[in-house]
Amino acid sequence: MNSDVVITALGVINALGGSITEVSCRLFAGDQSGISLREDFIPGRQCFVGSVTAPLPPCPRGFESVWSRNAALSVSALEQIRDSTQAAISRYGPSRIGVIVGSSTSGIDEGERAVAERMATGTLPAGYDYVKQQMGSVSAVLARILGVCGPSYTVSTACSSSAKVFRAALNLIHSGMCDCVVTGGIDSLCQLTLNGFSALELVSDEITNPFSRNRRGISIGEGGALFLLERAETYDSDFPCVAVSGVGESSDAYHISSPDPTGAGAVAAIRRALEGAGLDSEEVDYVNLHGTGTLHNDSMEAQAIRAVFTDSVPCSSTKPLVGHMLGASGATELAFCWMVLTDPQHRLPPHRFDGVIDPALPPVRLVECGARLPTAPRFVLSNSFGFGGSNCAVVLGRKFDVG
Repeated sequence: MNSDVVITALGVINALGGSITEVSCRLFAGDQSGISLREDFIPGRQCFVGSVTAPLPPCPRGFESVWSRNAALSVSALEQIRDSTQAAISRYGPSRIGVIVGSSTSGIDEGERAVAERMATGTLPAGYDYVKQQMGSVSAVLARILGVCGPSYTVSTACSSSAKVFRAALNLIHSGMCDCVVTGGIDSLCQLTLNGFSALELVSDEITNPFSRNRRGISIGEGGALFLLERAETYDSDFPCVAVSGVGESSDAYHISSPDPTGAGAVAAIRRALEGAGLDSEEVDYVNLHGTGTLHNDSMEAQAIRAVFTDSVPCSSTKPLVGHMLGASGATELAFCWMVLTDPQHRLPPHRFDGVIDPALPPVRLVECGARLPTAPRFVLSNSFGFGGSNCAVVLGRKFDVG
């Protein structure tokens, strides 16, 4: 089993809150109060989004040219793991720490505002710098704040971005290039993504309703999660020991925005993740669904789940609680999986929908509110599927044998 790399710290921020304690409490309660109706993104239309309302840090001195809401969200998550990260820097040295983050928006919101001001006044805002909109700025800001100089880059493969960073982080550690990697995903709300998905007729007029016969599309959210990954033999902490047990990737190359309707690419990614973890499908205790609430994704994913797992594995989509966080969704949902593995009450995130099962979908066991596992879970799997058929599945495992 590939369990030699473990999570030694976790920071999370999304529509459910700005800390592990707050987010986990509302996650297991199935709290949808973080999803609100907004009218400032799509002209002439209201839509439900998962907005972050937790306080965000101010721009540090000297970071004005690269600062954005995306940067503020990432630093908010970073502050939650700062002590552990500083300890790792002291232990290994700044050149041995990598930073790999997934994102699909970066500072696009600031770019939109700058363009709007130029159209209105003829000039860009004073001090505006395009660099804050570049995808690489997400990881660059974090590396600069931490003062580390190991490999640093951003992965942007749409909705699979911050799941795929875990494969990249494992590669850096296993190759000997890094001893520790700060990894995860961050995305912020902006007009580009909301209007883009609206143009594709994928934005729902209601809170997203995955796997329902009445599903109408997605609700977009913002936020993210950052993890600290290190080799298991260096683990010396009271933090619950969870390993990155397996990562599987595949590419459909079926269509620019639609998945392979057969689910073949998703199945390949899931099976590769299980193979990397050395597991049979029956050993997985919970599956976090990509579960976007679109007609094509839910159909494809239901077929994939049925092809790999028995009908007894509990599954849920957490997007009705935080929205589809696009480039940050993979890391966010792996943070939820970490919460499942470490919850002393063995609770599961409920699948919030209208309860009207789509009879056209292969049956999947969806988690009801208040559901718990009879015993402590050992392994959980999370799916992330992006445009262009970029698929990634990640297995996390509760590791009891460290030391």
